[in-house]
Amino acid sequence: MRRIFSLIAVTALAAVIGHPATGFAQQRGVEVSPALRGEWILQLSPGSGVVPGYRRPHMNSPTNNLSGAVLGTRPVAVGRARPVLREHPAGARRVVRYPAPAAADPRHTRGVVRRGFHPGEPQQVAMQRPRQMVPQHHVDPIYLPQDVAYRGKEAPGTIVVDTGSKFLYHVGKGGTARRYGVGVGKPGFAWKGRHPVTRKAEWPGWTPPKEMIARERRNGRILPAHMKGGEANPLGARALYLGSTLYRIHGTNQPWTIGQSVSSGCIRMRNQDVMELYERVTIGTKVVVR
Repeated sequence: MRRIFSLIAVTALAAVIGHPATGFAQQRGVEVSPALRGEWILQLSPGSGVVPGYRRPHMNSPTNNLSGAVLGTRPVAVGRARPVLREHPAGARRVVRYPAPAAADPRHTRGVVRRGFHPGEPQQVAMQRPRQMVPQHHVDPIYLPQDVAYRGKEAPGTIVVDTGSKFLYHVGKGGTARRYGVGVGKPGFAWKGRHPVTRKAEWPGWTPPKEMIARERRNGRILPAHMKGGEANPLGARALYLGSTLYRIHGTNQPWTIGQSVSSGCIRMRNQDVMELYERVTIGTKVVVR
């Protein structure tokens, strides 16, 4: 008799579980034992909201801290969100939903952690800023060599230096000229005149005039009596000496000064430009500075 009653009880329980529309399942849904619920908890994503305050133990380990997150903050989700599994009555359609992305929290902004943290500094994430790429020793493209129209009266082959616009023209044929940017004399050192090229030199040495040595000494700068030619020499790669004067058309070790009034009267060019001009002119070439 006891066996018969046990069989009837088991059959009734199976009927209730197999038909969720009847019994307590109709009102409260499927009741899951604490043991089974523990298995479900292990499959839930941290911070999903299904189990408030729950977090997997290993997520708090410093060795598992996500790259870009500061120790002590909540974990930052990376990639696609994990699905949230919700319990439904047996026999109902199983639905898998992905949690909506959480609103941005400035306290947990992802970025790049600053290097070189020191004790006492605020432990926060530093946002990565674009690097300021400021060109060094930049030359305005307008001063780069180019062929232009020329309507002046000077004959082909003449060098014309326009100190006002900071351009040097090597006059060509057919109303054209090769134009270069130059640096010219600073205020008080500008001059005008006509002189032939009397000498050409490659990587010339520099012997500062006595007047320049005395002037620079008063300003606290000691100039050498003579400097051999080379990359550090202020005359640069080439020099065209003008008549019997102390003036020259020469290169420079400061190409960023092209387009400015900076010299003691000489006409300075970029090294690559003066090397090109050097090959175009000959001794006796007329130079007009105006």
